[in-house]
Amino acid sequence: MIAIIGAGKMGEALLAGMLNTGHDPADVLVTEPREDHALALRARYGVEVVTADEAASRAGTLILALKPQDMVALLDGIAPALKADCLVVSVAAGITTAVLEKHLAADIAVVRAMPNTPALVGLGMTAIAAGRHASEADLDRAESLLRSVGEVLRVPEAHMDTVTALSGTGPAYFYFIAETMIEAGVLMGMPRTTAEKLVTQTITGSAAMLRDSGEHPVVLREAVSSPGGTTAAAVRELERHGVRTAFTDAIEAARNRSRELSEG
Repeated sequence: MIAIIGAGKMGEALLAGMLNTGHDPADVLVTEPREDHALALRARYGVEVVTADEAASRAGTLILALKPQDMVALLDGIAPALKADCLVVSVAAGITTAVLEKHLAADIAVVRAMPNTPALVGLGMTAIAAGRHASEADLDRAESLLRSVGEVLRVPEAHMDTVTALSGTGPAYFYFIAETMIEAGVLMGMPRTTAEKLVTQTITGSAAMLRDSGEHPVVLREAVSSPGGTTAAAVRELERHGVRTAFTDAIEAARNRSRELSEG
């Protein structure tokens, strides 16, 4: 039995992904305190909506998909009900495996996961890290579940804050770029719908090329650039304004904030 505690956007994305990849709704429990949403989940997915305590006592795998600030209180509440062989998978940003283990019974297997919002359309990137008591089989189980919403990569716990800064926060960087490009087109007199179509497909196609070509981003960028051409002029302006440095600083700030969250 699998239980998802927290049926917000990420929790529901995981639920939908698991059911779409063959999991039986009868084998999935969900917790959701909002009665209207609970009713919607039952109707939409055919799953049983239960309390957190009941989910903890019945599930062999528990996925914690709630806000980081709510995590400790939840762990303290459900710890006595957990099965000894339960696997706990947390998708809460900034919550380390050490924090999870501190509030659970000894030897409970814990896996920390950092998905991102493209999981909502089945194209997520999730990194996972094992706690002290998690075995290869536990990692395999967590990876199998999370692969239902995209790609999964195993990393050491020490890299998870950087993962948060790169892939967890990463979609926001691309949306910021897309927003800026669209507004530039509008500023130059182009209809917004035209600018949105041009930018969205350009970003989608460029991402696919980066994924499928196997080439380094520098090689792909240089393939667009002609000596003295429009791309060279644009990149020169980006470099003049320190965009590369600004992005690096932004990613470091996100990494540092993730560390702060993990330290409470």
